Amino acid sequence: MPQNIRLNDILDLARRQGKVTTDSLAASFGVTVQTARRDLNALCQAGHLVRVYGGAVLPSSTRNIDRDERTGLQSEGKARMASAVAARIPDGASVFLDIGTTLEAVARCLTGHRNLMVVTNNLHAGNALADAPGVDLILTGGLLRSSDGGLVGETTAEFVRQFRPDYALIGASALSPDGDALDYDFREVRVAQTVIGLARASWLMADHTKFARSAPVRIGRIASFDAFVTDAPPPEDLAETCRGEGCEIVITG
Repeated sequence: MPQNIRLNDILDLARRQGKVTTDSLAASFGVTVQTARRDLNALCQAGHLVRVYGGAVLPSSTRNIDRDERTGLQSEGKARMASAVAARIPDGASVFLDIGTTLEAVARCLTGHRNLMVVTNNLHAGNALADAPGVDLILTGGLLRSSDGGLVGETTAEFVRQFRPDYALIGASALSPDGDALDYDFREVRVAQTVIGLARASWLMADHTKFARSAPVRIGRIASFDAFVTDAPPPEDLAETCRGEGCEIVITG
């Protein structure tokens, strides 16, 4: 395969996975580790990727991956996470569902619950629950973000202040090496922070690809959540921080 085609394929992998490694690229493309390393160097020198130990990641961005593309990313892992979380939510509880494809998967797993109240600023999650007979569904007001059906802004934050849900299920677009949950839109983060402060328990949900990504807006410390749900073991330093601060790590992979 010519290098220019291989570089495009590598960049596409990085966009979908968040991180690529020299070993996996060598195996996938049938080239030597040295060739894979040279390919990564070329992409890094062009500014498309940033070197990390063992591979490369996408540079910090101010824009998330398109929703249609995110829907297909790690779909099996998200489904396992959603099923595990839904199984931990009892009938008769109140739940806040954040924006994101992982939370949409949770909504689909909650349709069989009984006497459940769900508050959400996620139109796609709301659509999944609209016909669920045992769910009282409350959609927040706010500014509609047409790119992903999210309702954001101060109007949304003010609306959710009426509630003290039993569980706040919060997503993140990136997880920093020093233990912060991150996202792209400060308006969305403001809503999440408001709900976290009101909920009786807050759970962070992020699949393993978020370990290799970066985003500009801080939601809060990962370890400040009551539980961190993911589909693969997190880096050991992050795991130690969570354990030290009393945050349960739930690995569904």
